[in-house]
Amino acid sequence: MRKLHKKPIIMAAATLALTGTLAVGSAMAYFTTYSTAGGGVKMNMGFTETVPKEDVDENGKHITIENTGNYDCFVRVTAFAPVKLTYNAPDGGWTDRGDGYWYYDEVLPAGETTPELNISYTFPSGDDKPEEFNIVVIQECTPVLYDEDGNPYADWNHVITDDSTQTTE
Repeated sequence: MRKLHKKPIIMAAATLALTGTLAVGSAMAYFTTYSTAGGGVKMNMGFTETVPKEDVDENGKHITIENTGNYDCFVRVTAFAPVKLTYNAPDGGWTDRGDGYWYYDEVLPAGETTPELNISYTFPSGDDKPEEFNIVVIQECTPVLYDEDGNPYADWNHVITDDSTQTTE
């Protein structure tokens, strides 16, 4: 009599074991399925770019800076030459802070151009006259930052030159 009672229990256990193995297969497939994606998307978060314009005449170089980027920025200019240079801003808006750079006083909005900054020089004459004479103008910009009161300020340790960001700390 005892043998008759064991047979249904064994059959039930076998049925449960088979059913369990069927569920484990789909669960394993769920946890081991993977997918790959290809391609890429170029993201443009905007940029800040300034373009100097240099007009040269007998009075020197006349510099304006245009912000062709998407964001407002601060701008500064310096120049190098083998002779002493004299700077002036006939329309105002530029300040010499004594560190070799002339700073545009205001935030330069995107799409706008600074007033003219003139750089004049006295061309050497006589025996000291060089065969070539270059005045190299360097302009830099930095993004506008805001303090906790919402006032704009410039961080000149983080300048943008030639489409690259450089830290000059």
